[in-house]
Amino acid sequence: MTDTRRLYQQTADRVRHLIAKGVYETGSRLPAERDLAQQLGVSRPSLREALIALEIDGTIEIRMGSGIYVLNTAKPSNAGRSLGESPSELMQARAVIESAIIIQAAAMITEETLASLRAILNAMADDIANARKPIEQDRAFHLTIAQSAGNILLAEIVANLFDERHSPLSAGIRGHFETTDSWTAALTEHRAILAALEAGDPLAAQAAMHSHLTASGRRWLEN
Repeated sequence: MTDTRRLYQQTADRVRHLIAKGVYETGSRLPAERDLAQQLGVSRPSLREALIALEIDGTIEIRMGSGIYVLNTAKPSNAGRSLGESPSELMQARAVIESAIIIQAAAMITEETLASLRAILNAMADDIANARKPIEQDRAFHLTIAQSAGNILLAEIVANLFDERHSPLSAGIRGHFETTDSWTAALTEHRAILAALEAGDPLAAQAAMHSHLTASGRRWLEN
């Protein structure tokens, strides 16, 4: 029977199986991500999602700069449950959808909307400078662009995909790997998107949006 669960769930169960077999005992450190990914035959982003899922259910602990340690060799009662969509697939979906939407948005955008985007980025820069995570400003930037395309359904899709970042899995990844540097990079990429919209260049806007969302996924799951 085909396993229809998300890849991170399947990968997490494979790590649980190794722990249950005694390959990795309580208190021991798992191999480095690169080595474990090779051992399991999965990509590092997929493994990282699985490790976050295992940390959420109390099987392991990720200690930044030290390693990944086994906390519990017993299979937890909630093993295998979905903790949200795969962040890597989520960012791929956003890159495809928002890159398409921005073409239409660029043709319809008004000076008023451009002014709103400038204000959002100024607020985002202020949040970063004051060590605050500008999640709401980030959401407002992407949603404002989607809304300017004039299609309510597309705007709702963008909002729903963005809000998936609050799922347990995405929140766990953000907690470990989102930094001031990653937000500063996102701000720079947002400014490139805005510059293309201000120039009235839909292809440049599309390229900037795709580059931004692809880079965001890499920062979350590959760094």
